[in-house]
Amino acid sequence: MRPEVQSELTPFLHTVAHASQAVLLLDYDGTLAPFHARRDQAYPYPGAALILQDIIRNGRTRVVVISGRDAPDVLPLLNIHPCPEVWGVHGLQRLRTDGSLEMPHLDERTLDGLSDADRWLGYQQLRHTAEFKAGSIAVHWRGLSEIEVEDLCARVMLGWRPIAQHSGLDLLEFDGGVEIRASHADKGDAVRAFLSEISPDAPAAYLGDDATDESAFRAMEGRGISVLVRPKWRQTAAQLWLQPPDELLDFLGLWLKMCTQYDTFDSGAAAAVNG
Repeated sequence: MRPEVQSELTPFLHTVAHASQAVLLLDYDGTLAPFHARRDQAYPYPGAALILQDIIRNGRTRVVVISGRDAPDVLPLLNIHPCPEVWGVHGLQRLRTDGSLEMPHLDERTLDGLSDADRWLGYQQLRHTAEFKAGSIAVHWRGLSEIEVEDLCARVMLGWRPIAQHSGLDLLEFDGGVEIRASHADKGDAVRAFLSEISPDAPAAYLGDDATDESAFRAMEGRGISVLVRPKWRQTAAQLWLQPPDELLDFLGLWLKMCTQYDTFDSGAAAAVNG
């Protein structure tokens, strides 16, 4: 890890070391795992899942993944036990550690809009580019040429823009595609909702890479640290920047070290953190 980054992290990590409970919030694609044209092959960076598993088993950190994917789709890729909590579809879903899945009721206007968006893709013969999720449809163009991306984006947006306006849906651009979705929540809302349930004294960090993570970075202001995880820096609301995979692994390793270095509270309380 670059010395200047480690020096900025050190004071925060010391709070993790002395806290009875800490919170580690993470995006999945582009943060824990490199992007892959085949989304079912987007496995975590080598070593990342094992460190996360050790962090969870240590018992002093609540690990939460906040992803644009359907929440149940994250766990087989991450493949760690015990499983972390997962908020899916940018915060629309919540998959708790006991396996229960929460999803807001989608009104008729929203469902009709998503059906129209699906029909538009069928009309354009583009359904093969789409990922269908609870409350949203995402079109992916990773791996296509620049000309192909421009053509695909133009054809999708020609129909989706008026559908979104008419149905009150959100259009969300992300790294490698565009999504039309219910407007109930975003990652920032998910972060605020989760943090409202825990002690305000618990140190918390959010790691993400994409434009969809910016609302979460802003939600962390005054509450913890926000970290951009990306090979190249870009303008961001995040406080720190890590380059994956090495600096990401360094960060997770340091977090684990802080959790194991100090025995600050009863082991029985530790076991309850992720329960």
